[in-house]
Amino acid sequence: MKIRVVSSREEIFKLNPNERIAHLAFRPSNKDIFALVETCPKIEVIQLPKSYRRTVSKSIEMFLEMQRIQLIEGDVWGHRKDINEYYSIPSSVIEKIQELRLEGTPAERIEEKISRESKLNPAMVAYILSKEGVREATV
Repeated sequence: MKIRVVSSREEIFKLNPNERIAHLAFRPSNKDIFALVETCPKIEVIQLPKSYRRTVSKSIEMFLEMQRIQLIEGDVWGHRKDINEYYSIPSSVIEKIQELRLEGTPAERIEEKISRESKLNPAMVAYILSKEGVREATV
């Protein structure tokens, strides 16, 4: 699973319209978030660093909620944008989530354990859990 790291406002308009998860590494304005949703109509998750998350307006939160787009607080630890524009969630983390689910571990416990071990935000782990659940159901 990959997260598209967006470093600047200008980059929004160059994104692939099929992006599903984006991490905004800058403090976005309402206009930037509208532009992101317009440029990437399939977007499901927007991740922001904690300090930027607190500055998002209530109107944008409501807009994203109506669009069924999750606004998640979190970071992409150790990612270097100059090397790769995507942050990849390690396959070992995905495998560990699947393992815990197969063992019957409750979702809240999986979120807590994985976020502690991998530095992923619990909300991002919950998103991965929901996506992995969809894959299992369709296989």
